[in-house]
Amino acid sequence: MKNLKRILFVFGGVLLLLIFGVLGFIFYMKPKYEGELRLKNLEKETTVYFDEFGIPHIYASSQKDAMLTLGYVHAQDRLWQMELMRRIASGRLSEIFGRVALDNDRFFVGLGIEEASAKAIAKLDKNSPSYVQTMAYLKGINQYLEEGVTPIEFQILGIKKQQFTLKDVYNIYGYMAFSFAIAQKTDPLLSDIKNKLGAAYLKDFGLQGEFNTTQIKSTKNQSEEYAAVSKSIAALLEKMPVAAFVGSNSWVVAGTKTKSGKVIFANDPHIGFSQPGTWYEAHLITPDYEMYGCYLAGTPFPLLAHNREYSYGLTMFENDDVDFYEETNNVNDENEYQTPNGFENYTTRIKTIKVKDTSDVILKVKVSRHGPLMNDLLLDVKSKKPLAMSWIYTQEPILLLDAVYGLSHAKSKDDFKKAVELVAAPGLNVMYGDAKGNVAWWATGKLYKHNKGFNTNFILDGASGTDDIMEYLDFDKNPSAENPKSGYVYSANNQPAAIDGYLYPGYYLPEDRAKRIVGLLDEKSNWDKKSVSTMMFDNTSSVASKVVKKLVKFVADEKLTPKESEVLSIMKSWKGTNNLEDVAPTIYNKWIYLYLKNTFEDELGKDHFESFLGTHLMKQVIAKQLDNEQSIWWDDVRTVDLKETENDIISKSFHQAVVDLEKQLGTKTNDWQWKNVHTVEYGHPLGTVKALRSIFNVGPFGTAGSNEVIDNQFFSFSEDGNYKVTGGPSTRRVVDFSDIENSWSILPTGQSGNPFSKHYKDQALLYNSGKYRKMKLNKNEIVKSSTKLVFKTK
Repeated sequence: MKNLKRILFVFGGVLLLLIFGVLGFIFYMKPKYEGELRLKNLEKETTVYFDEFGIPHIYASSQKDAMLTLGYVHAQDRLWQMELMRRIASGRLSEIFGRVALDNDRFFVGLGIEEASAKAIAKLDKNSPSYVQTMAYLKGINQYLEEGVTPIEFQILGIKKQQFTLKDVYNIYGYMAFSFAIAQKTDPLLSDIKNKLGAAYLKDFGLQGEFNTTQIKSTKNQSEEYAAVSKSIAALLEKMPVAAFVGSNSWVVAGTKTKSGKVIFANDPHIGFSQPGTWYEAHLITPDYEMYGCYLAGTPFPLLAHNREYSYGLTMFENDDVDFYEETNNVNDENEYQTPNGFENYTTRIKTIKVKDTSDVILKVKVSRHGPLMNDLLLDVKSKKPLAMSWIYTQEPILLLDAVYGLSHAKSKDDFKKAVELVAAPGLNVMYGDAKGNVAWWATGKLYKHNKGFNTNFILDGASGTDDIMEYLDFDKNPSAENPKSGYVYSANNQPAAIDGYLYPGYYLPEDRAKRIVGLLDEKSNWDKKSVSTMMFDNTSSVASKVVKKLVKFVADEKLTPKESEVLSIMKSWKGTNNLEDVAPTIYNKWIYLYLKNTFEDELGKDHFESFLGTHLMKQVIAKQLDNEQSIWWDDVRTVDLKETENDIISKSFHQAVVDLEKQLGTKTNDWQWKNVHTVEYGHPLGTVKALRSIFNVGPFGTAGSNEVIDNQFFSFSEDGNYKVTGGPSTRRVVDFSDIENSWSILPTGQSGNPFSKHYKDQALLYNSGKYRKMKLNKNEIVKSSTKLVFKTK
């Protein structure tokens, strides 16, 4: 008995030591939100108040001290994310993940982002405020790197700490710019369809902009070879450990349409979901400066922000700033290619990719006058024809550092506009509103024209010069609107109206969200913060409800089973909502997926059909093709003796949908609720390991919203009928200039990227239940609800 007691005593002691050890480790790993720290290079004591959601409110004596402190606190919450961000464009993921990341590194290292970054940095004014403050921010990051707690991810993966440099900042901007460039996965697919099936098969895709009927009005004066490229790039983007930018909503309502007579600003950039999320919020206050902003990891100035004077945000322009050129090699020398002036040598870059679990990979990248050859960068490209990628970002001067500094330090609307003009790429819609009553929108990007008759949706001829860019347009030709008569500006990644009769080519999203936003804004003139914030969660698609009316006509007169009749009745009464308990969205998306599969897969083949599902073209075609009874796509080419009609395909897809849903979800339609198939889980790169999933991932949650509604919780179609949300609003912000100290925001999970922080996921339930929290500006309120961390000089 005594021995048993001793054993139990020893066991209990070991267990207590283990518990205390675990608790001690967790306490040690947490970010420091209160107390005192010494910070090198700090000129005067700086105080940081972390509010109840972990947002730092930095009170400093100078902007340089504020930036130094920002770098430190940003790093303690997001150092792991910073590390990932800086590694992508430079092709250094394989160093920490091994061979699994090699394809990504091979592609990005060859794009030339690093070379473009180096060129831009060499031209910087070392005395400019943007440079001085950026270097202060980097010093703050690096002090945390030297003295702070090593993130758990670094410990698991064995990552060696390395100082952050200005090149890292530029490389992060480069990755951001690339993720905006949608053409890289669309042009090759369209070229393959044209070459293999013929031009007739492209008529239903609206490539001349004819589908984009809801256009953003400008206030200017009105005067097998290639599809592998598409598939490979799409696959790389899906595997990125850091989310890509995808879409966005924004609208800015002037005082003429608000209850208070003051401007209300709304913005929710759509980005692929990840954990931690994209944005880090911070509030900087100095005697001569104040800004509450959302920051990308590893970058010094906010891309979304507001203060008491103005607010700004972004959406994707979706202009086409990537072109692919087929080069012609010299048959006698593969190192030479044809140009309008004869043969020239390819430029060659030798790049070394370090791989964690194998030997280094030496990559030889050939570069033509148009850009790097994809044949060297994507292993799936089997074509012997050299295919070069031309991208405006690496070809034009990169002035993003000065541009983003200018956006966050503007003194007037005109001052702000000058900063917008500096952005050659990526193409953005920059949204603006201010306390003086101004509302505005400007499209960024170096826009250009080709010769008439050339369609940049396809692979272009690189040899003759006739397909080259013929003209770069001045910024005053970019789409924009300032204080329009409508009383608002908006963007939903839709087509801007023509300028001087020219409709800018691009891969614009369908009109669904744009049509809904315009419809809601036009119908009332007493908007307030509450109604605007409610609108941001709107999940009704007026387009989808019209599509359903077309679909049901094809089966309305058929002899249906009782279950099919029940399903059809649900669809007939659907108003286009995508609420958690709705059944109709589950039926609709299964029906739409099968209609697309039965229409396009026979001609495209399985692989190319999957590539097609990943493009904006697929979203564009749905509503319009149903109006085209004569579409060449309706016939199933695999049935030689039959010629299927639109009626055949839609009817077949309906019957299949009912059968599939019963197999997936059971025979009771109430079990087909949207929340059961439309779910979101915010994934951390280490969350792919089963044992670590519950530690690093957040969720899953059943979620409302859908593709191309204002609450754009987007997903890819799948055979199994489960719609796992891959992205959506990366933040929702509502800035009300009649009550500026009580403006609202929300993040999908939390402010911190440290899994041991209480702010790792403390906003997830709020976000998924349609709620907000304050973006605090009032110091008395901040102090009362915050912990206090004082940085002293060292």
